[in-house]
Formats: sequence, C-alpha cells, structure tokens
Amino acid sequence: MNYEYFIAKRIIGSKAYKSSISAPIIKIGIAAIAIGMVVMMIAIATGIGLQEKIRDKVVAFNGHATITNYDSNASQESLVPISKIQDFYPEFKAVEGVKHIQAVATKFGVIRTETDFEGVVLKGVGSDYNWDYFKEYLVEGRIPSFDTKWSEEVLISKYLANRLEFKLGDKFQMYFLKDDTEKPPNIISFKIVGIYNSGFQDFDATYLIGNLRHIQRINKWDDDQIGNFEVFIDDYDDLERMGVEIFQNTPSTLNTSTVNEKFYSIIEWIKIFDKNIYGIIGIMILVAGINMITALLVLILERTQMIGILKALGSSNWSIRKLFLYNASYLILLGLFWGNIIGLSLLFAQKRFKIFEMNPDVYYVTEAPVYISLGYIVGLNIGTLALCLLMLLVPSYIITKISPVKAIRFE
Repeated sequence: MNYEYFIAKRIIGSKAYKSSISAPIIKIGIAAIAIGMVVMMIAIATGIGLQEKIRDKVVAFNGHATITNYDSNASQESLVPISKIQDFYPEFKAVEGVKHIQAVATKFGVIRTETDFEGVVLKGVGSDYNWDYFKEYLVEGRIPSFDTKWSEEVLISKYLANRLEFKLGDKFQMYFLKDDTEKPPNIISFKIVGIYNSGFQDFDATYLIGNLRHIQRINKWDDDQIGNFEVFIDDYDDLERMGVEIFQNTPSTLNTSTVNEKFYSIIEWIKIFDKNIYGIIGIMILVAGINMITALLVLILERTQMIGILKALGSSNWSIRKLFLYNASYLILLGLFWGNIIGLSLLFAQKRFKIFEMNPDVYYVTEAPVYISLGYIVGLNIGTLALCLLMLLVPSYIITKISPVKAIRFE
C-alpha cells in the first residue's frame, strides 16, 4: 500500500482539516488555480479565435495566394489580363495541398444614386468561385447566381448598403470610366440579391461582388481573359512553403504572392497575440504557484507534530514530502476542475450567444471569436499541474529541516 497517499487521503477527508486555521488559505489557493485557469483558457480561446477569424476574412477576399502578371500596377484594379488557358487551371494538380483555384478580376467604379455616390471596386467572379466564406457572412438574401451570361445580380456589404440607403432587391447604376476620359463612362445596372457583413470594414467598404463577364466586356477582354487567380490551400501553416511551390509551378511571366506578403502589417499584428497569450499564461501560473506555495507552507506548519511523529516512526524525508505533495495535488486538481467548469461555460456561452462585442474598427470582428479545442485544454491542465508541483518541490524541502524531537514538542 502507498501509505503516503493513504495518509494524505485521510487528512483531506477529515472534518478537522476543513475547519482548521489553514482552511481559508487553502480556499484562496484553490480559487487562485481556478481563476488562473479561467483566464488562461479565455486568453488562448479568444487569442487563437481572433487570429483565425481575421486571417479567414483576409483569405475570403484574396485567397491564400494570388497569381498575377508582373507589372507595376499597385492599385486594386486589374489592368493587364491573364489567359485562363493554363496548366494549373482549373485544377492545380502540380502542387499537393491546393484545395481550390478560381479566376477573378477587379474594376474600380462609382455607384451613383439620386442623393449620393460611392467609389467601390467591383470584384468579378465566375462559376468557379468558392462562396463558402461568404455564406458565413451573409446576413440577408442569397448568393448571386450567374446562370445567364449578363447576370446583373450582385452581393453588397452591409456597410455600403447602409451608407447608400440600399435594401435587398434594390437596383442601382454603376459608372466605369474609360481610358479616354473625354468619352462617356460605361454604365451598368445591378440588382442587390444578397447583403454580407464580414466585420472587416477595410474590405466591406471596398468590394462589391458581381459577374466577371461585365469586367471582361468593359475592358474588351476575351472570354478566356481574367485579372488574376486566387489559390486556396488546405493548411495555412504550410503557406510559406506552398507559396514557393506554387510560384515554381507557374509560367515565368506570372508572379505569386501569399496573403502574408500582401497584408504583412495585419498578419504581423495578429502574431502579437501569441506573445500576449504566453505572457498571460506565465503570469497566471506564477500567481497560482505562489498561492499554492503559501498554502503548502501553512499545511506543513499546521502539521509539524505529525511530521515529527512520522519521522520518529522511521519515515524518510522524501516520504513525508510526497504526503504533502499528494495533498497539494488534490488542491490543484480541485482548482483545475472548477476552473475548467467555469471557463468552458463562459466560452460556450460566448460562442452560442455572442455576449461580448468588439469594435470592428480596431479588431476587424464584431464579437469576440472563440476557438475551443480539446488539445490545448488538456495541455493547459497538464502543464499547470506539472509546473505547480515543480514549484512546490522547493518549499517542501523545509520538511527535511524539521527535527523530530522539536516537532513533537511543537505547540
């Protein structure tokens, strides 16, 4: 029988233990573990959630990688066309891990109403366009259908709809300037069939999504000419490697840029969240560990006579230290249990009811996104338990300095 565990279990179960002088300190130690666990879980869940949500929004409008012409065009408008007749289109079989590739084009224009006007970019898409991301952002209506050659259906952002006082089903005209500015602009009528809200105002204020054929007609392009290709991959973590492979498997006349390169400042900004998460975890474990050290020292002081008796009966220092570490482990596990219950309840409540809102102008999201994974929850629990126990090894060393004779006489 493991007698250290047996004695620790008897101590934990005794009524005297629960009403002793150390009881309030023990409760504080348990509360510190629980609160620390809640804070760490929220930090990880919201930190990773923000990273993934912001990254997904950038990818939704640009793809993981973009294949374009080599030119000096720094605008968001497609100027020099690319032929769709490529070895990598419509399926990029040369690079393993490419999920989808789609052909798009962009054209700057002005939406004109009776009372207002707004400059936007029409993003022309075709039947190969992946709407999965926008289905999540759709707040009214449906996804446009381009079954007819000159379909006028468009998807507009809630931001633009509010600014221009548009509603679902409204029609409007959009003006596109010609290269010869002395000539009258091209005018195309569109019908709003869907309204989306990504929460990423930089994009919501810019993009209107419609039929690619309109841009081909305005630019006098052939049916097989487009502005650029957007590439989607299976695993974002492989983006840098796959970006190089995609570039190597495209013609020398075409360039490839990843979303990390195009939106460097945003990607670097969300990486800062990792440092914040590590900092919060470190501080919470340190605070919880210090509280447990205090609780352990009080437990040792309170049971000095018992330590003397056990030593007099032949128990080794390590055996007695194990007894108190078992006791401390119970307290840590109790704190972790309540921390997990409270933390997961808050996270699931936020995921379901969107309780905590955020400023989209700063964080690019309307509410705090939550990422829940069994992997990080288990890792957090095991890591907290292990680190707290390691921190308790040092104060438990005080047991070796206790003299059996003096301990038995201790009042």
